[in-house]
Amino acid sequence: PRGRGRSSAEKVRGLLHTWKGYSCSVTPERLLLPRPVLQVALGARHGVLLVEGGQVYSFGELPWKQSQVPEPAKPTLESALSGQRVVAVAAGSFHSGAVTEDGGIHMWGDNGAGQCGLSGLSTVPNPTPVALVDSDTSPPQTLPVLELACGEKHTLALSVQREVWAWGSGCQLGLNASVFPVWKPQKVEHLVGRCVLQVACGASHSLALVRCLGPQDIHRPPVDKCRQCNQLLYTMTDKEDHVIISDSHYCPLGVELTEDEGMLEAPAPTPGLKTSPSEPDSEKGESALANGVLPSSDSDPAAQTKDGSGAVSVVKSSLYPDEQAVKDYLKKLSDNTQTDAKMTIYRRSYLMGPKLLSGGLTSTPSSTLNHLVASCASAVGERVASTYEALSLKKMMNFYLPSGVSRSGGLAGTVPGVGDNTTERVRQEDSMQGKKSSSTGDIREEEAEGLRRRLSLPGLLSQVSPRLLRKAGRPRMRAVALTPLGGAVPEAQEVLPTLQTEVWSWGHGEHGQLGHGDNLARLQPLCIKSLNNKEVVRVAAGAHHSLAVTAQSQVFSWGSNSSGQLGHMESPSTVPRLAKVNGIRVWDVSAGERHTLLLADGDCIQPIIYYSGQQVKEGEEESQLGYVSSVFAGGRRCVALSDRNVMGFIASLHELAAAERKFYCKLCNVKTQIIRPLLDSALGQVTLGLLQTLAGRFSLLCHLTGQHAASLTANLRRGRDVKSLLILDHAGIFLDSYNEYCSSLGNFQVMAGFQALTKPSLDFFGKSPELLQRLSECSEENPTMADLLVALFYLPTRHLHEYGRLLLKLATCFEVCSNDYQKLQDSCSKFEALTLKLKRKRKEAEYTFHFWKSFPGKMTDSLRKPHRRLICESSNKALTLQNAGRFSVNWFILFNDALVHAQFSTHHVFPLATLWVEPIPEENTGIHGLKVITPEETFTLLASSAMEKTKWLRSINQAVDQALSGAGQDSTSVGSGSSGQKLEPPTSRTASYTFYKDGRLKEATYEGRWLNGKPNGRGVLKWPDGRIYTGEFKNGLEDGFGEFVAPNKTLNKNDHYQGQWKDGKMHGLGTYRYASGEVYDGSFQDGMRHGHGMLRSGKLNTSSPSVFIGQWLQDKKTGYGVFDDITKGEKYMGMWQDHLRQGTGVVVTQFGLYYEGAFKDNKMMGTGILLSEDDTTYEGEFSDDWTLNGKGVLTMANGDYLEGSFGGEWGTGLKVTGSYFKPHLFDTDKDKTHTVKLGRLCVCAEDKWQAVFEECWSQLGCESSGQGENWKAWENIAVALTTSRRQIQDSPEILSRSHSRTLESLEVIPQHVGPITMERYHTIRLYLIKACDTPLHPLGRLVETLVAVYRMTYVGVGANRRLLPQAVNEIKSYLNRIFQIVRFLFPDLPEEGGLIPEPTANAEDKKEPDATDAPLESPKPGRVVSSSALLLPVLLPRLYPPLFTLYALDKEREDDVYWECVLRLNKQPDLALLAFLGVQQKFWPVNVPVSVPVLSSTKDACFASAVETLQQISTTFTPSDKLQVIQLTFEEITQEVQSLLKQDFLWSMDDLFPVFLYVVLRARIRNLGSEVSLIEDLMDPCVQHGEHGIMFTTLKACYYQIQHEKIT
Repeated sequence: PRGRGRSSAEKVRGLLHTWKGYSCSVTPERLLLPRPVLQVALGARHGVLLVEGGQVYSFGELPWKQSQVPEPAKPTLESALSGQRVVAVAAGSFHSGAVTEDGGIHMWGDNGAGQCGLSGLSTVPNPTPVALVDSDTSPPQTLPVLELACGEKHTLALSVQREVWAWGSGCQLGLNASVFPVWKPQKVEHLVGRCVLQVACGASHSLALVRCLGPQDIHRPPVDKCRQCNQLLYTMTDKEDHVIISDSHYCPLGVELTEDEGMLEAPAPTPGLKTSPSEPDSEKGESALANGVLPSSDSDPAAQTKDGSGAVSVVKSSLYPDEQAVKDYLKKLSDNTQTDAKMTIYRRSYLMGPKLLSGGLTSTPSSTLNHLVASCASAVGERVASTYEALSLKKMMNFYLPSGVSRSGGLAGTVPGVGDNTTERVRQEDSMQGKKSSSTGDIREEEAEGLRRRLSLPGLLSQVSPRLLRKAGRPRMRAVALTPLGGAVPEAQEVLPTLQTEVWSWGHGEHGQLGHGDNLARLQPLCIKSLNNKEVVRVAAGAHHSLAVTAQSQVFSWGSNSSGQLGHMESPSTVPRLAKVNGIRVWDVSAGERHTLLLADGDCIQPIIYYSGQQVKEGEEESQLGYVSSVFAGGRRCVALSDRNVMGFIASLHELAAAERKFYCKLCNVKTQIIRPLLDSALGQVTLGLLQTLAGRFSLLCHLTGQHAASLTANLRRGRDVKSLLILDHAGIFLDSYNEYCSSLGNFQVMAGFQALTKPSLDFFGKSPELLQRLSECSEENPTMADLLVALFYLPTRHLHEYGRLLLKLATCFEVCSNDYQKLQDSCSKFEALTLKLKRKRKEAEYTFHFWKSFPGKMTDSLRKPHRRLICESSNKALTLQNAGRFSVNWFILFNDALVHAQFSTHHVFPLATLWVEPIPEENTGIHGLKVITPEETFTLLASSAMEKTKWLRSINQAVDQALSGAGQDSTSVGSGSSGQKLEPPTSRTASYTFYKDGRLKEATYEGRWLNGKPNGRGVLKWPDGRIYTGEFKNGLEDGFGEFVAPNKTLNKNDHYQGQWKDGKMHGLGTYRYASGEVYDGSFQDGMRHGHGMLRSGKLNTSSPSVFIGQWLQDKKTGYGVFDDITKGEKYMGMWQDHLRQGTGVVVTQFGLYYEGAFKDNKMMGTGILLSEDDTTYEGEFSDDWTLNGKGVLTMANGDYLEGSFGGEWGTGLKVTGSYFKPHLFDTDKDKTHTVKLGRLCVCAEDKWQAVFEECWSQLGCESSGQGENWKAWENIAVALTTSRRQIQDSPEILSRSHSRTLESLEVIPQHVGPITMERYHTIRLYLIKACDTPLHPLGRLVETLVAVYRMTYVGVGANRRLLPQAVNEIKSYLNRIFQIVRFLFPDLPEEGGLIPEPTANAEDKKEPDATDAPLESPKPGRVVSSSALLLPVLLPRLYPPLFTLYALDKEREDDVYWECVLRLNKQPDLALLAFLGVQQKFWPVNVPVSVPVLSSTKDACFASAVETLQQISTTFTPSDKLQVIQLTFEEITQEVQSLLKQDFLWSMDDLFPVFLYVVLRARIRNLGSEVSLIEDLMDPCVQHGEHGIMFTTLKACYYQIQHEKIT
């Protein structure tokens, strides 16, 4: 509308009409200005205009201007503001202010009282900037301002932080100032922490509109000291059986005390001081106290405070001659303790009453008292704690101090057990509180009131009389809060204007303009309690009266009424009362010196102006001035701003706002007059619950409408443009609210709620339903009560159409291509679409309701659910069950959430989420069949015709689709002709289902993925007895990875399994933690332990008393296994059967005993060999553990032996019958005839850990070793890797980055067929290294398991030197068996000892050995393939620690001898040692490389590099690496000698040996013997006769030489 050229716009907006307010004959005159006027502010004799473009004009008498024109000035431009864009203006009686776009303020006019905020000037001729400086911050900041308000001698500013700042003179500043004027703007501390929405100034009072504190704001700690005089606000006296809390502190400064900076709504309870000094009857007080009833003073009730938190009516000092008198009076008061407000907590009291819904309070009055009660609870001690178990103290306090409770004298009247007289007084006060406007109140506040009237305080004191208890028990409390806290919807809170507001006032009150029910002044802001919950959206102040407009378009006025400006009665009013504007919706107000101007909705769209004040009959109507957007009054003048209606735009905006205001009033009426009484009616549990939900949703809708009405009104007053229409940008909030409301309405209707309400409605609204008929706008002749109610509750949906109509009307004001048009058009279509959808929902609800009416009664009760809607049913025999009996009745009913199969007396419900339906192809059978699959049943339905078949198929499919999309109750319904939907719902879906048939799953609930009626994919299955399975399913059974928890009743703990499943049973690898504390980790098959596994038992896994690792067969230990009995200190390695040791085995103990031999029934039984630590040996028969029984030979450590039959336990005292032999000393050749050969009676290495290898083979897809397809094996490897890759991607934290890189490289399968060349050999070698590096690869898993079992066997007690041969054989056997698998994967690899031809071209490559990977062997025509060369580098480093420990133990004695020699010989300096060892002189290095001469005393200098190289032998693992080190040592020696001799040189053994001996001695290798044995045992056989072999022999010779060296 503005876009029609600048000039026309200027003529149509902001037209100014002004007239004098005290005569009705004056017609408003138009003031012509160059630009549209946006805002007007009027002072006593002057005015300020703000026009478009941000310029400011002044008119009227301007005495502060130097050049004063005698006659009243025409509007003159304030040139000092040019260049500033002003956004708001304000005028006080004799001064003015302006706010610029950036939040700066400029003041001018009279400054006698400091009201311009500029010190030292009595008048300010031109606008001058004033700054709000916040000194709390560092550095101090200047705060931007949102709006200004000016009074006679003071100015208020509202900062962007929504805090109030004040300057000028008088108590209306709200500052704790003792000296006036206040020149510098100061913050009103009392309102800090609250959100102030608007400020207004009267001549000598101030008003602020404040947003109520939501529950989220109450977090500051309470104050317990008075802010002025620093005394404690509360005192607490502990008597024998009760505590008296007194809050009788009164601050001498005469200032209201509240909690922390007024953070909480409730001002601290301070006693109601009586203005009449009549003493209360102290006897009455005493006796009342004794009865547990607190006395309350009987003085003039006007002096009693009337706010729910006990704020004091401060005695104004003007009542008394001087301050001293006040103090005396106070002293007199405080001497008489009975007037103190006290609260008594009895220790032996029990709480019985219902809980108050604390969410129900508009702003939680968590006053300091709560904190006080909480803090005193600790003082009162345990007994009180038990008293309040039922309710938290906080809730209790909320009960006693609801937000609007009227209080008589401090706390009396709200403490339980108050006598009837108090109730009476409460009632009188209520009626005095100006409650005439009860209809506008908030439902909940009224509820609270009703409760109070019925004295529904919980019986706290056991001494309360039974009569009182009966009274207290009567009212039933309803837990439905009918007004939401904050916004209607969470998002709505910030977007829409708030309706939860309070009005605070302060300043002079001699005319009652503060609204606190008295004429006293207030130095600090105080909340006008009677306006709480009235939804005030705007306040205005005349000189001595105040006005408030509510969201329901009502006006409250209070204060001076000298000219009838209040619009209600002759006398002035000290509390807000409703102005008598009969049913007229007022939406803008302004007040002058002695008159009031109201702007209201008229009958047509144009608003009407009302005037109330001098010489004019009250409420007289003024002439129409077109589309007035706002009114202003001030001094004696009135101003109205209006707009021309170009293109109907302004009219449409007015119409939209008026419609919304009207609708809100209507909804409020319905809420208070219909819904509230109905909520009180006696209804069934279900109906009441639904009605409460419905009422709650209605309330939210109502609240939203109120907020929207307020926002539209504000838009009319200021902007009048499309941009600020919230309904466009936030249409979702509205659509959702209506949608939810209609859902709950439909639910209520389906459950025959309106029929249930008929009787209560007749009771309430009598036989004449005029009220209902009027409110429901029902046009029928004689409607039934239920119809009336339905019409009434469906009213809001009509308003949606109204939105659509008005938005469309607005849209037509714009060009079709404009953005605004598009926006309005879109919103319009959204509302229209919702209207259609809700109509359809209503139809469905009605259809369903009628269906239930005709449905057989028994089933109705169980099948009728609020959200359930009927889609179609087969009462016309359109659908029958195949193969049904001739007389059976089969009735199929399709609801929006289930398919019901009803029979004669029973019915079955199939939830749609787990229902699959497919048509059966007809193939000319003439049968129109549908196959229905549900988790536990599959049946065929026969339709009567092809048409019926398609109808049902489509209906069921659409219903299923919607049930799955979760919009079961709200979405577009079936049958709506929405053929756009896909017909087939997905066969795979997520749903939950409870099984009912007998069987494994009976009563279990499954939640997860489904496929065609069977659980498939991830899911959770819970049984009623507490078993839970979480994991993968396949075809209805657990399959894949899953976790299972099963409670163990006896131990009261859970069994827990985590691992692989197959066909509903544990199968594959897993970990089972038993409730007993045992843990099994290994293979399962068919739900049993089967294959290789480890069982740890005992409390802590670290110190578990026993560990078994080995083979299991159908849940029993069978096959080879190692059992470590930590408590006994024994380890068994051998064969098992059915959990028992059976067959051959070895036992070692921590005391060094060693047994190998036969076992039977878990005991040593049969032939065996037993050795003790000192080599005493027994070989023969055993009958029990460590018990000899039968023939045998006992050999002593020195070679003597006994032969015969033995009996008894080893170590106790053996009974022997036999002969003793002592071998001859000179029988050297026969010496040690009886040395026992160990290792014959134990399990041979090939038979150990077969299960581990079998598992690896089966992972590769082979039945047994080598039986299978090569390609299949590679496929299985790929599958294993990718599945585990996927699991890792789901939870990347499991593996390190390097690990996942390894995995990636493993995904490339090396070429595994075709002849092997060196290059391919290297590829294979690298592949194996990587494969064995990750447990996700079958080979890696194999290696990992072997390492685990090896360590389990040979660590701890197993570190016994006699086990060394077995340990070595075990490694060799591993190599063979792994090599078999490698050759299966790479079939062309030559077998052990086979050759790979060395390609001639690549001969050089061989010479760059990788010190750790490729041992350099003697040059041969090719490479010999051997298991040790390929696999030892992978295996040995992991097995090295236990193996080397065994070597060290075995070679201990020899190593000790060797070491002693090494230490002795190393004391010699280099040259002496060389000489001693007989090294030829020519090899003696004369100079060390650094050319330092070697002196006779030098040590560790000769052959140093060779020595260093040899020392590395201890840091390598595999024999080939160790041999490599020896070779390098030789090379170093040769190099050094060559540099000595300056020529090539060939060694002879005699020359070489002493030099090498020297290097070995100097290398000081501690366990050289072990190293030598290890190399010898595990050396690659093909190396023995090569260069490496010779070098190794040299080293070995050195070792023996050193041991036998005799030093002379």
